Amino acid sequence: MTITLAFDVYGTLIDTHGVTIALEKYADTRAKEFSQRWREKQLEYSFRRGLMQSYESFEICTSNALDYTSAYFDILLSQSDKDNLMGQYKILPAFADVKNGLLLAKESGFRIFAFSNGKAEAVDMLLKNAGIRDYFMDIVSVDEIKSYKPNPAVYSHFLRRAGTTGSNAWLISGNPFDVIGAISSGIRAAWVKRSPDALFDPWGLEPTLTVDSFEKLAQQITHACR
Repeated sequence: MTITLAFDVYGTLIDTHGVTIALEKYADTRAKEFSQRWREKQLEYSFRRGLMQSYESFEICTSNALDYTSAYFDILLSQSDKDNLMGQYKILPAFADVKNGLLLAKESGFRIFAFSNGKAEAVDMLLKNAGIRDYFMDIVSVDEIKSYKPNPAVYSHFLRRAGTTGSNAWLISGNPFDVIGAISSGIRAAWVKRSPDALFDPWGLEPTLTVDSFEKLAQQITHACR
């Protein structure tokens, strides 16, 4: 069976810190720190909602995280300011190596899917704005089962939707929690280590592959599958 690749979106294909420039208007020299805290709280809220079985969309988690972060930094944002920043999240850029990496993966014959915590329509718009939507056969969203990564049910849902099995699928993610979730669910996973300082969680579970560039991904997965 042809190998299926499930590409995580936020933090893997798409640079969530692309919002930093827009944040400079409100947070000035603290824009980078604001962006990091916003992202951390966004993920935390999705984890908590998944555990509590109190699902709200990823957009709601992102909005709630923005409210928390603005309060944390004591930055007063009007509703118009919030709308502007939430709008920026819909047009975040792809990482510079993504387009060529996806092209190489497609040319290698892999089945390529986007697999995200975001709603399918939001992810579709995001990928189109980033100029990479056409590389994907489909978008699989956790919203379809109202839970979040790394719930094992989410990875099982991907396999069903993509019409594949764990032995014939790989998750591609820059997020260690996602890689560990996939491996724990019987799916091989490649960790995209975008910074030499990035750390992988010391849980006794290692990525099947670690790559520092999307452009090396297709070749390394092909080699690992031989």
